[in-house]
Amino acid sequence: SHIFKKNHDMTKTWKGKTEQLLRVDEHDFTMRPAFGGPAIPVGVDVQVESLDSISEVDMDFTMTLYLRHYWKDERLSFPSTNNKSMTFDGRLVKKIWVPDVFFVHSKRSFIHDTTTDNIMLRVFPDGHVLYSMRVTVTAMCNMDFSRFPLDSQTCSLELESYAYTDEDLMLYWKNGNESLKTDEKISLSQFLIQKFHTTSRLAFYSSTGWYNRLYINFTLRRHIFFFLLQTYFPATLMVMLSWVSFWIDRRAVPARVSLGITTVLTMSTIITGVNASMPRVSYIKAVDIYLWVSFVFVFLSVLEYAAVNYLTTVQERKERKLQKRFSCTCGIPHSKTMMLDGNYSESDANSLAGYTRNQMAPEEEKQEKIVVHLAMSNESNSSRKRGLKGHMGLRIIQNTHAIDKYSRLIFPGTYIFFNLIYWSVFS
Repeated sequence: SHIFKKNHDMTKTWKGKTEQLLRVDEHDFTMRPAFGGPAIPVGVDVQVESLDSISEVDMDFTMTLYLRHYWKDERLSFPSTNNKSMTFDGRLVKKIWVPDVFFVHSKRSFIHDTTTDNIMLRVFPDGHVLYSMRVTVTAMCNMDFSRFPLDSQTCSLELESYAYTDEDLMLYWKNGNESLKTDEKISLSQFLIQKFHTTSRLAFYSSTGWYNRLYINFTLRRHIFFFLLQTYFPATLMVMLSWVSFWIDRRAVPARVSLGITTVLTMSTIITGVNASMPRVSYIKAVDIYLWVSFVFVFLSVLEYAAVNYLTTVQERKERKLQKRFSCTCGIPHSKTMMLDGNYSESDANSLAGYTRNQMAPEEEKQEKIVVHLAMSNESNSSRKRGLKGHMGLRIIQNTHAIDKYSRLIFPGTYIFFNLIYWSVFS
């Protein structure tokens, strides 16, 4: 029967003892400890739980951390035989004085409240207090994208008392650099976290005075492999694709024009896609240099064919004029005339073998700077056997403009030189 005997309710007794020990109702906790005396020292330490995100567009970061404060308030001291502390939740925090620390340059912040407010208050018999809370904060980070995406960014989370100047509250890191702890599992998809460290200094406001400010600094280095796959390699391939037009017949206008326009539009799409995920900064980024130089190379390949096409048209116009003048002067039937672009048969060349230079051109035509290479009938048999091969070679040479020949070397060489300079400067 003693099993079913009602136990004594210890909560009522302990509640009364708690109120009596802490003497919360006997003091005015709207004022700081030792009000009117020297500044109260408040130690701070932080454990970073996660670095959730880094936004280049908004220039901010989101961090979840455990923020802990240490100070002494003799009004909360209580007698204890075993020197054990008492732990409370957030309900007692509303009844006592706590430091009014806030995050400077914070955009959004909140204390987690699932399943209850993530706040812990631990009071020691001598009046020392440990106040801990779990906070997620989104703060501003001034980023420099001049070397993007080969950049490193240094961001800082700043803590400061809102109301108390350094004459009333001295905010400091409790254990120096050891006051900042980080979870080993912290990782980001686009960044490598190089280091965390702490600093502190005074901040001055013209209207209110000097305040102690604490800094949580961390350095991030961006992973380059993602941008190599998404930006640099496609841009390089588009530039190389534009060089293919240098090996296409100069008379294949649709093929060369469509290839040039396609590469130009693709480069424009790549540039637009990169800038869409970046803030609209007023300076040039490293990726802009690479993409715009690549765009210039692709655009110059289009202009190169425009020059080739124009010069080919001018050359053919001159050749038609010379053909008419040559056929009228030499007395050769029109069916026996020869195009100077190499499209003639061996019979045409042999039919002209009987004509001497004096018979074919009058005195006034000797001043024209025209050189015609023909396979004459009095050449050796071995050279005649190579006639067909010579005709094909002459036709291939005539189908390639001199500008195309130089472009095949100048464009790749210049682009390789640019890449060597670019990666040596920014890497």
